[in-house]
Amino acid sequence: MRAIWKGAVSFGLVSVPVKLYSATESHDVSFRQVHAKDGGRIKYQRICAIDGEEVPYSDIAKGYETEDGEMVILTEDDMANLPTTSSREIAVEKFVPSDQIDPLLFEKSYYLEPEGTGAKPYALLRQALLDADRMAVVTVALRQRVTTAVLRVRDDVIVLQTMMWPDEIRTPDFSVESGEVKDAEVKMAHMLVETLSGDFDPAAFEDDYADAVQAVVKAKIEGGEVQRTETSAKTGGEVVDLLAALQRSVEAAKTSRGETEPKPAKKAAAKKTTAKKTAAKKTATKKAPAKKTTKKAAAKKAS
Repeated sequence: MRAIWKGAVSFGLVSVPVKLYSATESHDVSFRQVHAKDGGRIKYQRICAIDGEEVPYSDIAKGYETEDGEMVILTEDDMANLPTTSSREIAVEKFVPSDQIDPLLFEKSYYLEPEGTGAKPYALLRQALLDADRMAVVTVALRQRVTTAVLRVRDDVIVLQTMMWPDEIRTPDFSVESGEVKDAEVKMAHMLVETLSGDFDPAAFEDDYADAVQAVVKAKIEGGEVQRTETSAKTGGEVVDLLAALQRSVEAAKTSRGETEPKPAKKAAAKKTTAKKTAAKKTATKKAPAKKTTKKAAAKKAS
């Protein structure tokens, strides 16, 4: 893993230098929008809704739309004056009971690794959280914006989980009628809960959808149902069977050039070239002793 942030956890007079790592990654299946006829990727243009012209990136600004549909344009100077921070501190505000934090508030998870001399105070903080069965509510600046988060322990590692702001949690705008529940129905529900009770094992659950998509893609590749486009070689998608894909690419290249078998003429030409080089080497070898003899004879005449 690659650290995405470095800083320090501070509680009281104790400071723990740490590195921050993303604790999760998405394995969701992604698709590209393509032309069904030839597999070409669909491109999107930045078109102005008023004049219908394409707008270059240099002319695009940030706009805030008001409730009545008016647009407020924010300049770079406006954005520069917004409250931001580059602080590298994870400041512990308070320690709260773990059951007081609604999981609905959790947003993104990160692992904290002690750095340098931080191993001992890191272990101290970890043990304190475990013994007290509490989470540390902290403030931290990520991407120049201050947010609230919590520190908790997972498998001997301190995890930082950023939280939504309270006003970002929606209140349901519907009511649920309880209805009349009979004692026998409640008893049966309790029996069902007891029957299905057990410990949570994440490994027991699989992403059937992703596996099914991969199986379909693999079957189509093996069946030759692949659209060859100019951008095919640039795709970042996973190749299910690399050897088969390479073999089909070679065959397609040969077909496009009208080749089915290697041309014997090239082999003959190669042999002829090799023969010439060999003959040239032999000639050079024969001539070399003649030069030495001439030099020796000239030396004798001089003496």
